[in-house]
Amino acid sequence: MKIEREAHKLEKRLCRETGRAIVHYNMIEEGDKVMVCMSGGKDSYALLDILIKLKARAPIRFDLVAVNLDQKQPGFPEHVLPDYLKSTGVPFHIENEDTYSIVKRLIPEGKTTCSLCSRLRRGILYRVADELGATKIALGHHRDDILQTLLLNMFFGGKLKSMPPKLVSDDGKHVVIRPLAFVTEKDTARWAAQRNFPIIPCNLCGSQENLQRKQVGEMLRDWEKRFPGRIENMFNALQNVVPSHLLDANLYDFRNAVATGVSDENGDKAFDAEDFPPPPALPGMQVLRLG
Repeated sequence: MKIEREAHKLEKRLCRETGRAIVHYNMIEEGDKVMVCMSGGKDSYALLDILIKLKARAPIRFDLVAVNLDQKQPGFPEHVLPDYLKSTGVPFHIENEDTYSIVKRLIPEGKTTCSLCSRLRRGILYRVADELGATKIALGHHRDDILQTLLLNMFFGGKLKSMPPKLVSDDGKHVVIRPLAFVTEKDTARWAAQRNFPIIPCNLCGSQENLQRKQVGEMLRDWEKRFPGRIENMFNALQNVVPSHLLDANLYDFRNAVATGVSDENGDKAFDAEDFPPPPALPGMQVLRLG
């Protein structure tokens, strides 16, 4: 009974957070045909599973079509996804393109293959979306992916940039959505175990143990263990941006900022100390007070 209750709570949370993101960013609209990209990983399985549940109870009508790109990796179990997708009753399409050979030919052994692989995959999926008449392309990126991307861009790209929940594709023809934007990876992993999804590993990227993304992911998980609430605050910060208190002159007109004589509660309080709430005390831990 306890296991059933926990599974029910998890399902409710996944549906609630996914539905909240869809509504907040207007991801799915009346009459949409949503192409759900299936990689065979836990997150894409969870995405399709939750969208099926939301479709049954949504106040609007929309259709789903699942798409998998078979990249012809050696040992790829071609039957797994088709067998699973048949069991869901959702229309699906398997696209066969040997991008594996292209990547292995162009990228030296031991180098990161993800960048080229993703570019090839993106172009193919855009074409398939056109052929299927899809109006939205849904990806399985979750909250942890979004935060990892933020830190990767800060540490290695020199940009404040992450994964948006909804965007127009680089070819200007497609709308890409991430309905799991508010969902934690911990919950998708638990749901995958609960539902016993037939997970397919990615031989191209899974064999590279020292990827920067993996290192950043481990750092975030360590922070979450040692400083509960920090990851939540980081994610909230992405939704509470103050352009006037950053340094990008393209977002805020610093050059023409002048004193107006009119009080503004959002103006800078340069002489005031920042007022942050104290970190939560862990059991058995003494809080060090500064100042």
